[in-house]
Amino acid sequence: MTTGQKVVLTLLALSLLAGLATGGKLYYRLTVFWALLFFGSWLWSIFSLQGLEFKRSARTIRAQVGQIFEERFEVQNKNRFPRLWMEVRDKSPLPGADGSRVLTMLKGRQGRSYLARVRLSKRGVFPLGPTVIATGDLFGLFPNEQEIAEKDSLLVYPMMVDVRGFPNPPGLLPGGEALRRRTHQITPNAAGVREYTTGDPLNRIHWLSTARRGRLIVKEFELDPLADVWIFLDASSDVQAELPQPQVDLYAKDFWSHSGKIPLPASTEEYGISIAASLVRDYLRRGRAVGLACAGQHLTLISPDRGGRQLGKILEALALTQADGDLPLRALIETQVKHMVRGSTVVLITSSTSREVALIGDFLLQRGLKPVVVLIDVATFGGPPGVEQLAESIKLLGVPYRLVKNEMDLSAALSNGYTRG
Repeated sequence: MTTGQKVVLTLLALSLLAGLATGGKLYYRLTVFWALLFFGSWLWSIFSLQGLEFKRSARTIRAQVGQIFEERFEVQNKNRFPRLWMEVRDKSPLPGADGSRVLTMLKGRQGRSYLARVRLSKRGVFPLGPTVIATGDLFGLFPNEQEIAEKDSLLVYPMMVDVRGFPNPPGLLPGGEALRRRTHQITPNAAGVREYTTGDPLNRIHWLSTARRGRLIVKEFELDPLADVWIFLDASSDVQAELPQPQVDLYAKDFWSHSGKIPLPASTEEYGISIAASLVRDYLRRGRAVGLACAGQHLTLISPDRGGRQLGKILEALALTQADGDLPLRALIETQVKHMVRGSTVVLITSSTSREVALIGDFLLQRGLKPVVVLIDVATFGGPPGVEQLAESIKLLGVPYRLVKNEMDLSAALSNGYTRG
């Protein structure tokens, strides 16, 4: 029982007792008034949510950190009777969710809608809901609410930056052979033909076979082993560090005057994931086949492939990655190196200061692979020093590397650095 109900019932009881004790008509009239108020408000509250329709929709359910996410909330009153007030509570765990509103004087057969915007600051999956519709009687004695479960979830990709001039080691072009793995991408290696199926692009039709067989025949291709790029992200919890996170301004109502860019959290985990996402996009733009290996909360292995579909698969995996694994980078590489084609590029992203990283680079060179190392200076994130000595060891091996520090322009850090001559 709410405080308002207790007050009205107390006044009702006092008026009734005073009327019985004194016989005054005023007290009996007050008793009738409080009774009508109590039971009238109760009936009003019962019918307050009937005939209401609520709809919550978003323009997209996939976005990127730093972008503006927009949702539309719609409330429709199907009854003839007006709704004096109504509260929409947005209980979505999305950081900065701003869908809560108070609506007044919703007339009969009338609808009301509004937009809610938020600047995305955290990667991951966030349900768009639940949403609570709260209303009641005029005096708020009998609040009534209904919870509407979420129907969609928002997938937030990690932040990506433009990269220019990142090392792109050439493959072993002389004597290269096709890798026997079919792909939907067009490569120089034609593997054969098959019958046309719905969705096949017209530029893959083999017209000579089509004319000879009297039906549409398309070409099949195989991946070029020389184009493989493996991105290894060190997600071991032992090498991570993080500084206190400052408050991020998520106010997005004036988003027309803002670029929507926000700084990366001072965390080696977030820097590593953003670097991996940026490099995947960069290599795919160059026409390379890119794969991902990461041993965080779950082991993630995505075989190399080309195209926008591959980018979506890797970004989705990175959006859900948590750097709390217990498998070191060296063990992850040793389990996967036997599946790599000689001459492939291997990009190592780590915040470790151990000399073992240099040994991994030497090991990859001996296997005929082309390593590239991205070192995250963990000391600038509150971790132990020693990345400079590790960088010198890697440089002596002739392995290209990039050094990234906290609050550094990530695009510039990846684009400029030591590259083997």
